[in-house]
Amino acid sequence: MRDQRILQMARQLVHHSISVQKGEHVLIDVFGGGRDLARALIAEIYQVGAYPHFNLNDQSLLRAQLLNMTAEHMDRMAHFDYERMKKMDCYIGIRGSFNINELADVPADKMKLYSENYGNLVHTHRVNHTRWVIMRWPDPSMAQLAKMSTEAFEDFYFNVCTVDYQRMEKAMQPLVDRMNRTDEVRIKGPGTDLTFSIKGIPAIKCAGECNIPDGEVYTAPVRESVNGVLTYNTSTIYQGTTFDSIRFEFENGKIIKATSNNSQRLNEILDTDEGARYIGEFAIGVNPDIHHPMNDTLFDEKINGSFHFTPGRAYEEANNGNKSAIHWDIVNIQRPDYGGGEMYFDGELVRKDGMFVSEDLLALNPENLKA
Repeated sequence: MRDQRILQMARQLVHHSISVQKGEHVLIDVFGGGRDLARALIAEIYQVGAYPHFNLNDQSLLRAQLLNMTAEHMDRMAHFDYERMKKMDCYIGIRGSFNINELADVPADKMKLYSENYGNLVHTHRVNHTRWVIMRWPDPSMAQLAKMSTEAFEDFYFNVCTVDYQRMEKAMQPLVDRMNRTDEVRIKGPGTDLTFSIKGIPAIKCAGECNIPDGEVYTAPVRESVNGVLTYNTSTIYQGTTFDSIRFEFENGKIIKATSNNSQRLNEILDTDEGARYIGEFAIGVNPDIHHPMNDTLFDEKINGSFHFTPGRAYEEANNGNKSAIHWDIVNIQRPDYGGGEMYFDGELVRKDGMFVSEDLLALNPENLKA
């Protein structure tokens, strides 16, 4: 019998996350596993009276393709998928991977070609012109990243993906209001002393609409307002390469110095284009059931007590004008077990050691979101 949790997730995605309406066209984009969920989604979309479309992706075949990709070939491939995306009203991305490092040995110039041409064209349209949701699928490789058995990870996965998002959305509103009133943000912690302005840039709450799992409120810094130093205390995988101990120095918004365990590859990514060295997103993570990183962005950026500070492209809803082929969510956790830290809005301490301390924000602390 099909796992009832999969059917529940399909209903949540179709009815809550993207609110599919009769007569609409929905693209289901599958990477790795997730075929059971795709089948459930197809049935649920038909129940609504809408039209499901699907696409199966294989990272090992993408790697083989990219190794000898030419600009003309990439342009043709991107425009083919762009034309299909233009005909879609909704998009569901199921992101699994049998090998998270499948693209690690693709040369930097080929990855740049892919990011600039395919990503900018196809997925920029998807983000700005469809109702979309992206989620991970609990393949065994994800269980390995989480250092858990496959069965235990599946239980964890469904718990964090099906939290009470309506409760979370209500609790987020005071934080949205606070951020919309705030000019200067200061973040302090081990190896970190960072200041920037978010004045005039909207704060957006994310409670199960665009990402599953979800649980963040995001905005963007005023593009040239970022100054100081930021040391991330989680690892991150980007374009198939694992990075640790990333440290950025900022001057007037720009990353002027970047180091990590692989500083050469880090700087190659940051040199993709001009916007890659500026920040396109600042977000605060609040999912009450995600506590530790597992080198998967959709999970790690929602960790309670965390924030992420993202080199590259800004979202249209919270736009600071930064454009880039890159959008790289890198996470810092401020709970005591990760070294602690403080976050200030216009000089007022609003979060200490990963816990909100101002009265209007206490509902976002894990014990209250789970109550």
